[in-house]
Amino acid sequence: MANHDSTTTANPQSLGFQPVTQSEISTLLKTPLGTSNDLFQVLDICERYTDALIENNDITERMALCGRLYAGLEVLKVVLDKPLPEHLIASITAENSDIKSYDFPLTTESDLLREYCSALTLVLLNQQESTEQEDTITGLLFELINVLNDSLRAPRFVRTDSGLAMIDSQSGNNIH
Repeated sequence: MANHDSTTTANPQSLGFQPVTQSEISTLLKTPLGTSNDLFQVLDICERYTDALIENNDITERMALCGRLYAGLEVLKVVLDKPLPEHLIASITAENSDIKSYDFPLTTESDLLREYCSALTLVLLNQQESTEQEDTITGLLFELINVLNDSLRAPRFVRTDSGLAMIDSQSGNNIH
């Protein structure tokens, strides 16, 4: 296998389409991520990692992306336990009471979805699967991250005359 500084030329027909450029991946891998980020910032970064991961075939970059994704999911674990700031509450508040219930392919706790994503990321990091299985696991991870993101960004509150109320009374007091 030739490295980046090699003088070996590659056959352009054998190269896969890579919409995410080397500099974009480098920038993405350097993106600071910590518990000072809010929930949606962490979700955005995790989603960007999986977007880049699904489009990448370079083993070194994939491992770096998986490592950063796993770290991001661990940050998400902490952020999910924090109270939501007012600006995030406002973004998941509907203005009318006739909002319909949101159905997602997997209706489960966000903590559990995050754990599924972490487990799949660890499977990818172990590199014990065939290329076809890795592609399938990466696709599943991509889908679960998107479900988690959509679920956490779905309206949870409705603005009423008496203030904010939960849209689904079965949700209890959990915000996420």
